[in-house]
Amino acid sequence: MAALKNKKISRKKHAAAIEPTVRHLWLASLGALVAVRRESKAVALRVAAGVEDAATRIRQAARNAEADLRGGIADVRGQVQPKMMKLSSDVEARLAPIIDKLGLDKFGLKAKTRRAPSKGRKPASKKPTLRRATRKPVKRAAKKVAS
Repeated sequence: MAALKNKKISRKKHAAAIEPTVRHLWLASLGALVAVRRESKAVALRVAAGVEDAATRIRQAARNAEADLRGGIADVRGQVQPKMMKLSSDVEARLAPIIDKLGLDKFGLKAKTRRAPSKGRKPASKKPTLRRATRKPVKRAAKKVAS
């Protein structure tokens, strides 16, 4: 018998010889819970990082769109402003002779004629004011009391 106890059993035979017990199931379920918890935290961190990255990309895209729009407006303004100035000067040049003939100033109002400065105004002569006679109050008649 001593010879049997010293003999080593191979791993394959030893694994086949062990039957799962309730304790083994309990320990395996605890290990699975720990692994699931660890992975769920990692997934939550990955999702949060993905949301932050998406928000950063959206902000950057909005900034780029705004910069492009401002650049386009500046280009249009640079093209339109000289043309408007030229149009305005052409209209003024064509209207100048008509305005002069009508005697109007630049803003379409009658041109002010230059008058000689007026001399100081003389004070009006004082006229005597009419005095009205004041009325005297009428005497009140005594009421007859019926007794």
